Amino acid sequence: MSQSVNQEVPLLELRQVSKRFVKPLDMAARTANLVTRRFGHATQEEVVHAVDDVSLGIGRGEVVGLVGESGCGKSTLGRMATGLHTLSAGQLFWQGIELATLPASQRRRAQLAIQMIFQDPYASLNPRFRVQDIVGEAPLVHGLVSKSEQQDYVVDLLQRVGLSADMLRRFPHQFSGGQRARVGIARALAVKPDFLVCDEAVAALDVSIQAQVLNLFIALRDQLDLTYLFISHDLGVVRHISDRVVIMYLGRIVESAPTEAIFSTPNHPYTQALLASAPKLTVGKATYFAVKGEIPSPLHPPGGCHFHPRCPHAMPRCSIEKPLLREIAPGHASACHLNDE
Repeated sequence: MSQSVNQEVPLLELRQVSKRFVKPLDMAARTANLVTRRFGHATQEEVVHAVDDVSLGIGRGEVVGLVGESGCGKSTLGRMATGLHTLSAGQLFWQGIELATLPASQRRRAQLAIQMIFQDPYASLNPRFRVQDIVGEAPLVHGLVSKSEQQDYVVDLLQRVGLSADMLRRFPHQFSGGQRARVGIARALAVKPDFLVCDEAVAALDVSIQAQVLNLFIALRDQLDLTYLFISHDLGVVRHISDRVVIMYLGRIVESAPTEAIFSTPNHPYTQALLASAPKLTVGKATYFAVKGEIPSPLHPPGGCHFHPRCPHAMPRCSIEKPLLREIAPGHASACHLNDE
């Protein structure tokens, strides 16, 4: 991507954020605890360590691709950025100012500038609403348009995302998957955001439709000066659209670098394994190397480096000491003890 990116003050920054989901004990477990507590065998609440001490800054106009296996916490991190999930720990900054310190009116405006596009456009669109209401409700509620201006405003948005004005009165079930994805994009754009979190926004689409929607994202970025956090498990999609790629594993960021650096000189063993297992358009026989083992449970993440049970280069130190995410080259950071050797 050729667009210049201002990295001095991130447009959005997550600083040492963590997210824990606690499953409360049911009535049977609480009753059992009353009996067994005296013997020291009380049942503990289940805690899912979804995101663990993550710091990530995204500059205005930048497209950051967030990649990782299912269950690594990337969608949770995206929802934390939009405010859909509260932070268990850490801070969220918007244009250099911590959101929690802003007055309520300014905080609402900042949160309105951060919107999310969901993986399944059909599930995220109200089946009882027509497109005019799906796209036009939020700008009307927030005072961006009047009732008399709403229809023209929605028509303009639909045309901007490649849909026609005669689709205004349709329900979600009357659209194809690619069209529903465009409706979801129009809805996110309706409140004039600066930052979009795209959570697997093209994963449910056919490959040919994926390319069309990705090109739409690129065009909208240039037209509207948008910034993206683009969450995906598809390395090809991420390579096509991203300026920078961030690799996440079991709640932690393990590597971050400009896109071409990630694909040409991956540093972290997990990144190397991901790239080795990705299909390639090559002539002749190709050999793929899947990441060995299963991703550990976020209920009981391993100590030290979370990747060490699956890492071919693991040392005794890896199971004890958490590696720090540190710069190994300009703009390229990795969290691996091998970089200390």
